[in-house]
Amino acid sequence: MNTLLIGFLALFVISGFFIADAFAQVESNSAYLLEGSGYGVTEEIIRLSEIDIGLSSNQQSGSSINFLIEDGFITLDNEDFLISQLEGKFLREGRYIRINGNVESSDGSDTTISFFGRLVEKSKDAAIYGFTGRISTIEDSYKIIYTAKLSKLTKISEITSKPNLQETILKIRILPGSSSQGVANSYIESGTTRDPRIIDADPLRLSYFSQDRIIIEPGTTITLVNEDYTSHRIISGKENYGDRHNPFTPDGRISTEDILPGKSTNITFDEMGFYRLYDPTYPWMKIVVYSFPNAENLILGTTKNQQGN
Repeated sequence: MNTLLIGFLALFVISGFFIADAFAQVESNSAYLLEGSGYGVTEEIIRLSEIDIGLSSNQQSGSSINFLIEDGFITLDNEDFLISQLEGKFLREGRYIRINGNVESSDGSDTTISFFGRLVEKSKDAAIYGFTGRISTIEDSYKIIYTAKLSKLTKISEITSKPNLQETILKIRILPGSSSQGVANSYIESGTTRDPRIIDADPLRLSYFSQDRIIIEPGTTITLVNEDYTSHRIISGKENYGDRHNPFTPDGRISTEDILPGKSTNITFDEMGFYRLYDPTYPWMKIVVYSFPNAENLILGTTKNQQGN
């Protein structure tokens, strides 16, 4: 019995080290996406539910980091709840996540949420949490059960800066072969050298853009350069998780003309917020853009597109 207890305690300690290692990627003053789905349950009904939010972390205090929820939504079936007054915290170096506050329903009424997430698994660039909690509307209180992914967004490097312009111009490349879904071997001839522009974090998986999860400040211009062998058009929309036939619903905020092979187009994000960009012809090609201001630079306006050359 003592041997079994000692073995259990040793396993617990070792597991603790693994969990601590999992959260090297939870950092202060960084931006993250939390995306997941599950169910909202009452005694009478079970409704599909999704969470899709962008958040930015503050300074660390002890083993905890508070974060601000900048934008996003939560759903119950086809009903959307927009972020209004939510706050959250990473606990114990990211082993746990707590989210509390209010969201606004489509009819303008407040809905209260209280979620608590526990780390389930991790990779180099993301972690999976299991969430439980409550969504309390005027009519019902739903117990929620979610599986959600937390992933960090990264800033992209400046390539052009003109003193007389407010915009910072950054370049993202549409990589060769992006119109062919699958792993790189699906379009690279056997025995040839793989194009280094295609290699990203995972060498076995085809990357469609040079970077596809980015943070920018409002007023930033992104130049999309088409290095593929066919034309592409980029629009923005809401992702419909689990719907293979209709993976996105356009939201009308971003819409470019066709970008011919070898050509480029500019997109300027004047609004702060959370954007999902994708190619409607090749919907596996998608970019997440998280636009939020720093404390000294707030520029609000209307998103605009310019056709490049």
